[in-house]
Amino acid sequence: MSSVDVARVQRRTVRVLVANEIVSGLGVAIGISVGALLTKEMVGTALSGAAQSVAVVGGALSALPASRIMNRYGRRPGLALSYLVGAAGAVTVVAAAAWRHVALLIVGMFLFGAGNTGKYQSRYAAADLAEPAQRGRQLSWVIWASTIGAVAGPNLAAPVGRLVAGTGIPVLAAPYLASAATFLACAVWIMTVLRPDPLKLAKRLAPEPSPPVAPVGSGGVATVAPPAAAAATTTFRQAATVVWSITGARLGLVATALGHLVMVGVMSMTPIHIGDTHHGSASLTIVGFVIGLHIAGMYGLSPLVGWATDRLGPRRVILAGVVLLTAACAVAGTSGHDVVRLALGLILLGQGWSCTMVAGSTLFAASVPLPVKAAAQGLSDLATGVAGATAGLLSGVIVQFGSYPMLTLLAALAVVPLLALTLRTGQAGPETPRMSGR
Repeated sequence: MSSVDVARVQRRTVRVLVANEIVSGLGVAIGISVGALLTKEMVGTALSGAAQSVAVVGGALSALPASRIMNRYGRRPGLALSYLVGAAGAVTVVAAAAWRHVALLIVGMFLFGAGNTGKYQSRYAAADLAEPAQRGRQLSWVIWASTIGAVAGPNLAAPVGRLVAGTGIPVLAAPYLASAATFLACAVWIMTVLRPDPLKLAKRLAPEPSPPVAPVGSGGVATVAPPAAAAATTTFRQAATVVWSITGARLGLVATALGHLVMVGVMSMTPIHIGDTHHGSASLTIVGFVIGLHIAGMYGLSPLVGWATDRLGPRRVILAGVVLLTAACAVAGTSGHDVVRLALGLILLGQGWSCTMVAGSTLFAASVPLPVKAAAQGLSDLATGVAGATAGLLSGVIVQFGSYPMLTLLAALAVVPLLALTLRTGQAGPETPRMSGR
């Protein structure tokens, strides 16, 4: 395999993943933008965050079988299966809304979350063959690609709703038909075009590993890996033990999980806040405008965040994310009826999420040894998903019995543990990943 032009394969892999992220970003965003409103219409405000939570839980749990498949057979089948399950979930949501069946809605949202799993796991596929000095940028370009579809998605919700007028399909359920179509397209694209499989190639090209994993110094990055034979048999418990033994992996996992928790908690209740402060048909347009800008904040500057991660180090970028998330909560929580101020808060929220997601994922990918990488990345997405699901579920209750400003205050306080861990890691020593192989 020494004759393989890895740089050329990596460039092609990133291009394929970028195209895929544009389409999958559209599918995820158009559904998420109306999920809380559809649930509120069916079950009320107190449980309006349940749709987001169930989707996130579905995505989190589907990361485990998807990562197991990827560990054995490569990225392609794991990603494609995630999109197929997500498409089935989107169709189920439409049926549930048409029949006013709450239990079926929960099932549909659970399955829909698998589409987001494929979208998030794609970022790790971009890092499989990347050079260490460019890992952050390669990963961030795939995250950035979601900008196009993700910004367009919420703004297409109203036009798609109008297209189904008179068909019996509820307006708020129509966007999920578009989600199903995009997820199906992504599954076909990944299976037919993502060749060679980046994870399988990375494993074939990896140097012979040394015996068992051991954390090194304060940087918390492994320099040795378990035997190659363990690649197909590593359990998730073993992967968790490896992750927790490595300082860099712990920080990367906590950064992505808590950043996602804050983002989901505030974002999922923003459409409800808009509905409470603005009435009539204009409210859906405002939702599309604000959520679209928020998603632009999440993805639009991610290449710059990736560059900063490679140049300044993941820890500094994670600290910047903490500052941005805190500022976002302060601005959004004091916005009242001011749409412009609310939009600014949601943009900052997206940028803070971008810093924690890009830097945290880069540090995590660099810190975990290759033989357990797919399983560990599945666990990372599980932790991130559980954090987001918890935030989405509690956010509706907090807004129902408290207020939107109270929600943003609690979200800001949730960043404190990440700040403490990041500062502690920095005081412990250098953060630069030191790994053998890719």
